[in-house]
Amino acid sequence: MIPLLSIRNLTKKFGKQTILHPFNLDLEQGKVLTIIGPSGSGKTTLLRCINALEIPETGSVTLGDRELQFNSKRKPSSTDLIALRQKTGMVFQSFELFPHLTVMQNIIEAPVVVKKTNKSEAIAKAEQLLMKVGLADKANFYPSELSGGQKQRIAIARALAMDPQLLLFDEPTSALDPELVGEVLQVIKQLAAEGMTMVIVTHEMKFAENVADTVLFMEDGKIVEQGPPQQLFHEPLHPRTRIFVSRVNDYVI
Repeated sequence: MIPLLSIRNLTKKFGKQTILHPFNLDLEQGKVLTIIGPSGSGKTTLLRCINALEIPETGSVTLGDRELQFNSKRKPSSTDLIALRQKTGMVFQSFELFPHLTVMQNIIEAPVVVKKTNKSEAIAKAEQLLMKVGLADKANFYPSELSGGQKQRIAIARALAMDPQLLLFDEPTSALDPELVGEVLQVIKQLAAEGMTMVIVTHEMKFAENVADTVLFMEDGKIVEQGPPQQLFHEPLHPRTRIFVSRVNDYVI
């Protein structure tokens, strides 16, 4: 099967420091990849390179029928970058909602402005998405009136409003109080069950195991190990994976 997402020889530097070493990854449509690893391992940078919020030094990112090639001599055009970003939805740690807009306005902003969707159609879809994330009664609220878990669910609805082929999550629960984590993870599990293709950077190990088709362990900008959740969490092949999993959770290996 041809992968929906294909990454080839992707590298990224900040100054003289290499953040991503030549990186290769394939993800089939409808599959969920969770990425784990210590802080500073390049997980967030990888997500930001996938949707071109960061421009890699070399390599390529292919999403569906859209391929972007990166090299030091020629950067992709702004048109190509925008086209790739429209195929992805990004959910950030810190929600990134517009504080001066209501929930409804936050969700319809991009479809109306970027995709030129009819406003009434955008509102109708936003109402459906608010029902999906369990916040149909919050359409006219402002972000400051919501809990952290509610803000993150609104951020998910906003990402879905653009009909992305791929959803990217960067530690979606790291800014939440512990009692609010479950409501966000439940929405993500629902999306996985519905066949949404997702790449999720997370520190929630049990969630990573339960929701993923494949788990990838990164360190120092490299893939150390990847495989099915049962294998990676309970029978890891690489000694570094074994140490990491044992330290960050109550897994007995």
